Amino acid sequence: MSDSTVHAIAGAGGGIISMALTYPLITVSNRLQVQKDKSSNDAYKGGLDAVKKILAKEGISGLYSGLDSALFGISLTNYCYYYFYEFTKGIINKDTMTTLESMSAGAVAGAATVMITNPIWVINTRINTRNASAPNARPMGTLETAAQMIKESGFQSFWQGVMPALVLVANPIIQYTVFEKIKARIAKSRALTSFDFFLLGAISKLAATSITYPYIVVKSRMQLKQSDDAKMRYSSIMDGFRKIIKYEGIAGLYKGISSKIVQSILTASFLFMAQASLVEYVSRLLIILGVRAQKRI
Repeated sequence: MSDSTVHAIAGAGGGIISMALTYPLITVSNRLQVQKDKSSNDAYKGGLDAVKKILAKEGISGLYSGLDSALFGISLTNYCYYYFYEFTKGIINKDTMTTLESMSAGAVAGAATVMITNPIWVINTRINTRNASAPNARPMGTLETAAQMIKESGFQSFWQGVMPALVLVANPIIQYTVFEKIKARIAKSRALTSFDFFLLGAISKLAATSITYPYIVVKSRMQLKQSDDAKMRYSSIMDGFRKIIKYEGIAGLYKGISSKIVQSILTASFLFMAQASLVEYVSRLLIILGVRAQKRI
């Protein structure tokens, strides 16, 4: 079994751990991103207000709405990303890649991952924000939500928001490029520790999320069922930008950014730390199972 598969399995495991630890922050960030009207009494005024209102109306389970699809989604997303990233690195066949080579590997991995996993994140976004858009609606699971989407809009609804998601391939490109460059610099002087990977994950994700956040907002809104109201319906990325700025101002592009940055930094930190640790254990397990030849990674 190839090194790409080992890194992919470790990435999937790290993603599950990081997602489970930070999911309430994802819920809060998603709800704030898709909220278009802040004037109603039910509107969230900020991150803490969102937590209070979710707990009051939905209980603790409201903060974990859609967790099952998210765990499946993050495991598949990370598996695909790490697999294609390491596979592309293997083709480039260099111990230390240039910035352009690192970005190219990230672009290939990111585009492949988006096309494979976009349906999962569309379903998750709808489950995660359902109670906010329809407070009295009956909770729906992953399969029921998928069936409703097919019934209402057909299979093409699973790829809503795919264009901004492809643009957001820039996010992991920035993240992994920053990560690889700083890691290589530190590795020249000493061995990296788990805490180093935690900090590298935080720094690289902060850079990536801060730059790409407006696209994240547009993507989240395009993944929802499109409104009949023309001003709330986005036909393209640029249409989304124009309407958000027109009706909500520039601030509309940064709704939920504080909770998103905290969530993204913690998720990336836990992910890189867990993935780096899991690579060795996954390799050993596969050797024990007899599906991988014994060699140093």
